Amino acid sequence: MRKSPAVQFLFDFGSPNAYFCHKVLPDIEARTGVRITYVPILLGGLFKLANNRSPIEAFAGIPNKLAYEMLEIRRFVQKHQLDRYTFNPHFPVNTLGIMRGAVAAQHLGCFEPYAAAMFAGMWEEGLNLAEPAVIATVLSRHGLDAKALMEATQTPEVKNTLMANTQQAFERGAFGAPTFFVGDEIFFGKDRLGEVEAEILRQAAA
Repeated sequence: MRKSPAVQFLFDFGSPNAYFCHKVLPDIEARTGVRITYVPILLGGLFKLANNRSPIEAFAGIPNKLAYEMLEIRRFVQKHQLDRYTFNPHFPVNTLGIMRGAVAAQHLGCFEPYAAAMFAGMWEEGLNLAEPAVIATVLSRHGLDAKALMEATQTPEVKNTLMANTQQAFERGAFGAPTFFVGDEIFFGKDRLGEVEAEILRQAAA
């Protein structure tokens, strides 16, 4: 029996490109038969470790580059029919609370609905998910236990796991999100989803 490769998706809810990948990954899973593991990281922390900046900051003085980035987003949205996407007016949003929440949700066994709620709140509803009251409202609206999840974000175990995930991402070569690992092979960005799928199939057949 062939062994499926381990595939990890390193993400932060604050990245629109992570949202785009999240929406497309179920199709890749269906085509390859491989389950993709979500690994929460803190993008701001990874930027500091890697001496990196967001594209909006890095290309602030290159208007043509920023315009092209927006063009690529529009093309991706159209190709995958992501009609609910909207740019968050509060961007950049401090995601520390909701990324700790992602780790807490994994520990509490409710990660999938949690991730769906946070990605939708950030990139479909345009909410300021740095605000605890807004987070609690979104969680409750999606049938999640807001009190339990938000209390769990304050535990040392959750805090340390998010820090460790971020540190390990940097040590493996990551410098931003979304980042994928197919086995030990690293891929960065939504524009590499085709290569991610091809590598999954290559490793599965090896």
